[in-house]
Amino acid sequence: MTAVSINRPGEGRGLGKLGQIDWSLVGMLCLIAGAGAVMLYSVGGTSMTPWAGNHILRFTVFLGMTLVLALVDIRVWFALSYPVYVVALLLLVAVEAVGDVRMGAQRWLSLGPFSFQPSEIMKIGIVMALARFYHGVSAEDARWSIKLLIPALMIAVPVGLVAHQPDLGTALLILFTGAAVMFIAGLSWTVIAALGAAGAVAIPLMITFVLHEYQRQRIFTFLKPETDPSGAGYHTLQGKIALGSGGFLGKGLGLGSQSQSDFLPEKHTDFIYASLAEEFGFIGAFGILILYGLAIAAALRIAAQSASHFGRLAATGVTATFGLYVLINAAMIMGLAPVVGIPMPMLSYGGTVMLTVMIGFGLILSVRVHRFTEIGRGAI
Repeated sequence: MTAVSINRPGEGRGLGKLGQIDWSLVGMLCLIAGAGAVMLYSVGGTSMTPWAGNHILRFTVFLGMTLVLALVDIRVWFALSYPVYVVALLLLVAVEAVGDVRMGAQRWLSLGPFSFQPSEIMKIGIVMALARFYHGVSAEDARWSIKLLIPALMIAVPVGLVAHQPDLGTALLILFTGAAVMFIAGLSWTVIAALGAAGAVAIPLMITFVLHEYQRQRIFTFLKPETDPSGAGYHTLQGKIALGSGGFLGKGLGLGSQSQSDFLPEKHTDFIYASLAEEFGFIGAFGILILYGLAIAAALRIAAQSASHFGRLAATGVTATFGLYVLINAAMIMGLAPVVGIPMPMLSYGGTVMLTVMIGFGLILSVRVHRFTEIGRGAI
């Protein structure tokens, strides 16, 4: 591996690197997580238990981990890219063989008292592996060449494994993230148009022959949830009711009728954004989206400043994953997309997703701290 490190004024080692962290981005993450703690306090019956206290504790621990990861040299991230992807892939295969079955889905692996979803590791692994692959590919080959079969397979295999669990939401997230990295790396518009046309043909076939019955039902009912208000359309309808009932200023903390009366399903996870909109109205719902947008803009600015192609692609890919979380969850709550089990990052309750997101931001901040570090295009 060939790499050249260039130290510019203000970039040091050890504790000196802390000054190179984008603390404004860290502050935005703290505000989002803080908003999540407030909402979890509210939907938990205005109590720190069972969710708000754990949320704060997890974020505090994971934030410390993120700051440590920010100090890790970008060349270490580069060296670990393929191993992380391979480990994540092997764990996904292990899920097929010995994974735990919960609520009809085989998604978890257990290690003693701990359980986790390997698909969460793949969300980071796919970005790192694709960024490393494209780091050594010429601009012409990145546009269109036979070599692109490699990243296509790198995306397709985990997507297939995750979809089989079944976990359609995560499978789509990995697919869209991988596609975003390929696009950012310079994929030809002709190829993009051809893939779009192929997707338009394949989607109806997949809905008919590949998806499970409950997944098909979700897709069909999200367009007209009123046809099954107490069944498949229940989640969408209750989310819309909560979203609209908050009005402009909201009903107030702890006063949301849908969430406090338990009409709103998954009020602390997938539908916490609806809870926020009900209690803090349009101002609160729009304000948190602005905060997400600022965090995404800050992360993209970091990506643009990187001297290495790997750093640019890795930071942009992680940002794309984060942005897709927000986009899909918000669309799901608004009834613009089927309910696919994608939480609102940092706002929803859940340790595994928060861990994945914070590792991703550790990578982004590492790109910022080591933005002047160059990695030779011939590095392998």
